[in-house]
Amino acid sequence: MKTMINLPLFPIIIPFFFAMLLLFMPKKVKAQRVLTTIALLLNILVVSYLISVVKSEGIQSVTLGSWPAPFGITMVSDMLSALLVLSSTIITLFVVLYSFRAIGEDRERFYYYPAILFMLTGVNGAFTTGDIFNMFVFFEVLLMSSYVLIVLGGEKVQLRESIKYLLVNVISSAIFVITVAMLYSVVGTLNMADISMKIGEIGQPGIITVIAILFLVVFGLKGAIFPLYFWLPGSYAAPPIPVLTLFGALLTKVGVYAIMRTYNLFFIFDKGYTHEILMIVALLTIVAGCIGALAYFDLKQIIIYNIIIAVGVILFGASLSNETAMTGSVFYLIHDILIKGALFLLIGVIAAVTGTTNLRKMGGLMKTHPALGWMYLVAAFGLAGIPPLSGFAGKLLIVQGGFAEGELLGTIVILASSLVVLLSVIRIFIYAFWGEEKPVQGVGKSTYRQLFTPAVILTCITILYGVGAEFIVPFMQDAGQVLHQPSIYTDAVLKE
Repeated sequence: MKTMINLPLFPIIIPFFFAMLLLFMPKKVKAQRVLTTIALLLNILVVSYLISVVKSEGIQSVTLGSWPAPFGITMVSDMLSALLVLSSTIITLFVVLYSFRAIGEDRERFYYYPAILFMLTGVNGAFTTGDIFNMFVFFEVLLMSSYVLIVLGGEKVQLRESIKYLLVNVISSAIFVITVAMLYSVVGTLNMADISMKIGEIGQPGIITVIAILFLVVFGLKGAIFPLYFWLPGSYAAPPIPVLTLFGALLTKVGVYAIMRTYNLFFIFDKGYTHEILMIVALLTIVAGCIGALAYFDLKQIIIYNIIIAVGVILFGASLSNETAMTGSVFYLIHDILIKGALFLLIGVIAAVTGTTNLRKMGGLMKTHPALGWMYLVAAFGLAGIPPLSGFAGKLLIVQGGFAEGELLGTIVILASSLVVLLSVIRIFIYAFWGEEKPVQGVGKSTYRQLFTPAVILTCITILYGVGAEFIVPFMQDAGQVLHQPSIYTDAVLKE
């Protein structure tokens, strides 16, 4: 359905406009903070309205320059993309609020807030675009911004890890362009809905299956699937906590979204091969993440490896050919964006209080910071999928879908991973909050309050997301239905 007011463009235009504005006032930190907060609140209002429009009127699409699809560049807001745009903006808002006290004014003066808004522009654009080449363009926008954020401050470990991060993304971007060129040479179009129709007409020959695997490599490098996640633990642990939170909550999810979208829109005619490979890779990703989460005694690394576990769980659901599992994947994807944001902010508070991220140097925080302990425990239970918290409903739907498809081994791996996740995050709770009280660096009451408050509010949002699942599931079902029945998407874009 075509919208008359170009509504899908606003979540991309608003952060981009404010980012451009902030470039002209790098030294005015307070003004930057206020304008960034206004931009994100405005974006949340616009996206909330967009979701209500999509729910009541169906998929919204805009083809730029008044060209008919598939000839013009199309932006498409279906329920999946709109929900992801909302989740991304919410996380960015809380990271910004946390940054006021956590990031330091030196970094704030060095284009920190413009880089965040440009990154959000790229993330929202990648979720919204209906053109496969434009997806590459928006990937590059978010990656260029992330290059600024990962080196901001210029510490030795940041510079070392940023080289690896840069090389991996340059290589994956080069493969992305080559793969898009191969796809265009076969189907003669870049419009994603039209690509789906053209592949349907030619019946997915072998060359299309090769392209499917190449896309899995490209998006798998960005989404950190097995064995392509090797760069992630070091690169994500290097920058400060606010930047780590943005990266951990959002960047891998853009790669995961791209796999979900392309594999359930383009490559649906040879599922016995493409989706079987996707499922195997997803399960290996879970196993690799579980090993890493149990191997480390560092706060950051434990939660970073839990990102990898979640990527595997989401993609396992996306590889199953039923609507229940896909709905579960969408539910779990948004849960993971929110809960990882909350957990990274909470471990940032723990690290600020103790002066370390090494679990062996912590202990007894329950006596001095009981509210932090209980809030962390709630977030940890949410991550592990303890009912009725947010991780439960999505994983339950994925497990139901797995059993319905007869994928017993994969479904058992999903269930077992919940125990590993619980063990890994409870280990943090036991080491940091129980035991003998150890000397801490300590932070002032005002600083502690300013760090803790955004983390608490975000954790409460994840609780509401789980407890209010009954009200949220209809939106998730709409998103899962678009993935399960690609004709809904193609009809909305091509038959305006």
